[in-house]
Amino acid sequence: MSVRVLIGAQWGDEGKGKIVDILTRDTPIIARYQGGANAGHTLKFDGKKFVLHLIPSGIFHTHSTCVVGNGVVIDPVQLLKEIDAVKEMGANPETQLKVSKTAHVILPYHKVLDSVRETSKGDNKIGTTGRGIGPAYVHKMGRTGVRMMDLLDEKTLRSRVESALVETNTLLTNLYDAEPIESDSIVKEYLEIGKKVAPYLCDTSLLLHEAYKKGQKILLEGAQGALLDVDHGTYPFVTSSSPTSGGATTGTGLPPNAIRKVMGITKAYCTRVGNGPFPTELFDETGDSIRSVGQEFGATTGRPRRCGWLDMVALRYAVRISGINELVVTKLDVLNHLDEIKICVAYTVNGKTVTEIPLSVDELENATPVYETFKGWKKDLAYATSFSELPDEVKVFLNYIEEQTEAEIVIVSNGPDRKETILKTDFII
Repeated sequence: MSVRVLIGAQWGDEGKGKIVDILTRDTPIIARYQGGANAGHTLKFDGKKFVLHLIPSGIFHTHSTCVVGNGVVIDPVQLLKEIDAVKEMGANPETQLKVSKTAHVILPYHKVLDSVRETSKGDNKIGTTGRGIGPAYVHKMGRTGVRMMDLLDEKTLRSRVESALVETNTLLTNLYDAEPIESDSIVKEYLEIGKKVAPYLCDTSLLLHEAYKKGQKILLEGAQGALLDVDHGTYPFVTSSSPTSGGATTGTGLPPNAIRKVMGITKAYCTRVGNGPFPTELFDETGDSIRSVGQEFGATTGRPRRCGWLDMVALRYAVRISGINELVVTKLDVLNHLDEIKICVAYTVNGKTVTEIPLSVDELENATPVYETFKGWKKDLAYATSFSELPDEVKVFLNYIEEQTEAEIVIVSNGPDRKETILKTDFII
């Protein structure tokens, strides 16, 4: 029996989509467990580029079953667009895709709330995608949310929408000076949407449990990254869910003791989208070159990502809070052109050197990184098909990461394409 959780070990955008795609070759079930269409998982193969926001990246392997779990907040309009898109690419969502009946729905008023709230914050914006994710989770926790199965019943849908709009319209008109939202058009539109998504809905918790009992391999796919976790991230500059491994159990219905492996994905450097502390952020030509070479622009928003050196203090923290025992290092090739490569090993905070991440966002904002410097490899890595073929400078760099995190690096990515991936010879998917 093998249930593996795959998480981003930084602030998201680590290249999870590509790794999910690779692991799916020998994993029949892939389940997304949190977040929403604010995630963008990019795949490149056969000379084409694909970006998925809700459907797990394994959908392009026809043997796979792709599950959107109960912990995800779903924009059904976006879901239907993706279903049509993956059909055109050769996938068969009618047989491959299963969506939780109890996953919560993002409705038009969630996007309106997201927009007006973010605008009202002025210079203190969080930097949300504006996709309605946060407000949908607020309604979920406030017990005024709409679930996917509610789209199949007019009475239930109308009752829940009208109940949610009592408070929502009060906020919009009295606090944000915005127009109120009318319920009838939403109910009408989403009942029609419900008919289209109905064939994909099921009890995904039961489906996963039965597969687990049969000993089938299951991959639980997180979105965003550990440092954006609502409990353990750089609060308040976080997402509205739990991308850490703990979120995998509540977001799917599988028990914690089912999980055998936790795989963390980290870039060979760091990026962050939106606002919030980023101790190793680079504001010089090196940062610009990493952004340019790495094509660091958000898959969901197109926003340029902030770029910086690999932060070992933050990575060790991500390993600790999620129990990461396998590491994947992506985008090694982006650093090919650099003479020197740095890794942050500690911070200076209030005149003291610290090796654990401060829980205060103000302290983290003012943290000064302490670096170790490594010699660059200054060569294209595309030729390498095994760890043994990598340059010595790369091996030193990777060994240092393993020593610092006490987690084994089992995969490295040396290019954007599916084929540009190196697996350790003894790695078992």
